[in-house]
Amino acid sequence: MNSKNSPNPHDFLDLDSELTGEDRDIRDTVRGYATERLLPQVAEWYESGSLPARELAKDFGELGLLGMHLQGYGCAGTSATAYGIACRELEAVDSGLRSFVSVQGSLAMFAIHRWGSEAQREQWLPGMATGALLGCFGLTEPDAGSDPGSMRTNARRDGDDWVLNGTKMWITNGTVADVAVVWAQTDDGIRGFVVPTDTPGFTANEVGHKLSLRASLTAELVLDGVRLPADAAFPEVRGLKGPLSCLNEARYGILFGVVGAARSCYETALEYTLSREQFGKPLAGFQLTQRKLADLLVEVNRAGLVALQIGRLKDGGNLHPSHVSFGKLANVRSAIEVARTARSMLGANGISLEYPVMRHMANLETVLTYEGTEEMHALSLGQAVTGLPAFR
Repeated sequence: MNSKNSPNPHDFLDLDSELTGEDRDIRDTVRGYATERLLPQVAEWYESGSLPARELAKDFGELGLLGMHLQGYGCAGTSATAYGIACRELEAVDSGLRSFVSVQGSLAMFAIHRWGSEAQREQWLPGMATGALLGCFGLTEPDAGSDPGSMRTNARRDGDDWVLNGTKMWITNGTVADVAVVWAQTDDGIRGFVVPTDTPGFTANEVGHKLSLRASLTAELVLDGVRLPADAAFPEVRGLKGPLSCLNEARYGILFGVVGAARSCYETALEYTLSREQFGKPLAGFQLTQRKLADLLVEVNRAGLVALQIGRLKDGGNLHPSHVSFGKLANVRSAIEVARTARSMLGANGISLEYPVMRHMANLETVLTYEGTEEMHALSLGQAVTGLPAFR
C-alpha cells in the first residue's frame, strides 16, 4: 500500500473527513478541553463517586455545549451532527460526563424548549445554556422503567394550583438541579411540569453504592405535596409523546457518545499491546492479539459510520425514532464488546483505574440499560420492519 494512502489507525475509514469545518472545530475544541481538563481527574472522580458539577457546568456553558443543538435563548444552534461529535469526545473520557451534558441539554432543556410556554423558555433556558442553572428530568420511577405509562406520580388540581406527589428514581443531576422537569399522571393524561427544586415538598436524595457511572450524580426525587402554580405545567402536550420525544434526543447523543468510549478502549489496547513485551516481542506481534485488534477496529469504525449516517438523517429532517433505536442498540452493543475485549488484552492491568478500559466497561453496562434497554430497542426495530407491536 502506498504510504501516502495508509489508513490512520485512529480513524481508519477517515470518517472525520466527512465532517464540516464547523464540526471539526467543535471536535477539536471539545477534545482539547476533555484531554486537558477532564481526563487527568476523571479516575479520581470515578473512584470517589463524585463530580464537581457546578464547576463543570460553567466550563460546558462557556464552551457552548449545553443545549448546543437548540435554537435561541442563548443556545449555540449547531447541527445535530456537531452535537453528536461533542458527545463522542466527552464520552471518550467518561460516560458520566456525556450524561451530564445530555441530561442538561437533551432532556431538561429540550423539554422546556420543545414543550414549554414562552415564559418558561425565557425564565430557564438562558441560564441553563450558560451552566448557571442546572436541570434534571424526572420520568423513571422505582416501579416504572421501560413502561413509563405505568408511573404513579400524580398531579391533581387544587383551585388554580397543581399538587404533585410521587417518587422518581435514577435521576442524573437531581441533587444539584435548580429545576426539574417532572412527568406525572393527571385527569387529562400524562403531563410535564417545570418544578423549581427549592419548592417546599421537593427532596432529592443521593443514590449511592453504584458500581457503574460513578462519575455522575444520581438521585431519587421525592415529591410530597409539591404545590405549583397553574402555569408550571407544559401548556399543550399530553400523554407519552412529550417524554418520549425527549428520550429520543438523549438516545441520539448516546449513539454518538459510545463511539468515543469504544475508541478509547481500542486505542488503549493498541498502545498497550505495542509497548508490552512478552516472550521476546510486543504483544501486538502475536496473531491472536492482532485478530482482537482487527475486531476492535471494525466495531469502532462501524459504529462511527452508523452514528454519522444517523446524524445526517437528523440534520436532513429525515430521522425516525426507529433510526435512533437502531443506533442505540447497535452502537452500545459494539462498544461494550470492544470494552470487554480490550479489558482482557490488558491482562491484570485491565482492572486498574490507571487505564480507562474497565471504567468504560462498567459505565457501558449502565448505558446499555438507560434511555431504553436493549430489549426495548430490539422490539422497536421489530415493529418498524413488521408493523406489528410486540411490547405487550
